[in-house]
Amino acid sequence: MLAEILQTLPQVLVDGLALGAIYAVIALGYTMVYGILELINFAHGEIFMTGAFIGVAMLILMTGMGWLAAMPAILALILVLVVTSILTGFMGVGIERMAYRPLRNSPKLITLISAIGVSFLLQDLVRFITEYKRGNYILTGPSMFNEQFAIKFSSISSSFSDAFFKTSTIILIISVVLMMIGLDFFVNKTKWGMAMRAVAQDRETASLMSINVNKVISLTFFIGSALGGATGVLFAVQYGTIDPYIGFILGLKAFTAAVLGGIGNIRGAMAGGIMLGLLEMFAAANLQLLTGGIFGAEYKDVFAFAILIIVLIFKPEGLFGKAVTEKV
Repeated sequence: MLAEILQTLPQVLVDGLALGAIYAVIALGYTMVYGILELINFAHGEIFMTGAFIGVAMLILMTGMGWLAAMPAILALILVLVVTSILTGFMGVGIERMAYRPLRNSPKLITLISAIGVSFLLQDLVRFITEYKRGNYILTGPSMFNEQFAIKFSSISSSFSDAFFKTSTIILIISVVLMMIGLDFFVNKTKWGMAMRAVAQDRETASLMSINVNKVISLTFFIGSALGGATGVLFAVQYGTIDPYIGFILGLKAFTAAVLGGIGNIRGAMAGGIMLGLLEMFAAANLQLLTGGIFGAEYKDVFAFAILIIVLIFKPEGLFGKAVTEKV
């Protein structure tokens, strides 16, 4: 059994890092909003999905106009990522302004219901625009960055098999790492980042210190939504097909990653996303072997959520979160 697990381990690591990188960036949107408003923005998964559709639509349009053939593919992708980030960023700001700000002083359950409502609204809006019919239509973007490479792990040891990946996997991982580093620098080293941390710590005191709380909250939604939209484009390029329902399950798993790492902790969300992606790919490759054929790869989600439950039982604040003492 161990020999078979080791054989698939290199490919599991490559695929797990790619999937975990996507979870990590989406989880950042959840954890940033929660850190400031203590709100679970369940519409964030649909912002990711909308970004995927905007990016694919732009790529299809550029292909039809001949622009994609006239410029380097990486330049076209950067252009699409920038435009999609801006559009989804402003979408996030609009959602906060219309759906969350009027309810800011209401019970948290009401705001949560509003977030779920926005989620279904975006889902159905995209479905209506694309005339999606479940099971009959999946939007497929232009084929990009599909060149295959191999890492020769077998030359290191016969216990391992070779790992194969596409150019898009490299682009995905590099882009996500740059986004994570950029966000971490912004939050910890800039004046606006300091303002965000101040608002997260104590909103009322921050407002007394001449910090514009509404602007800080809008900026938080803009950054989180922009990163989510850009990740949607990278997801579409990496996996090839999208539909209006991808945001639900991916958003749920990214929220799980944020909780796993410690909700409200930015670096914890990053680590939680990577861990969840690796766990899911490991389960998909080896669950049937580990259970003697009782469970197959389709139970990988159960495996990932079971790990989460175990972690939360013994460390409710998450792996990298800090226990907060309630003041009475």
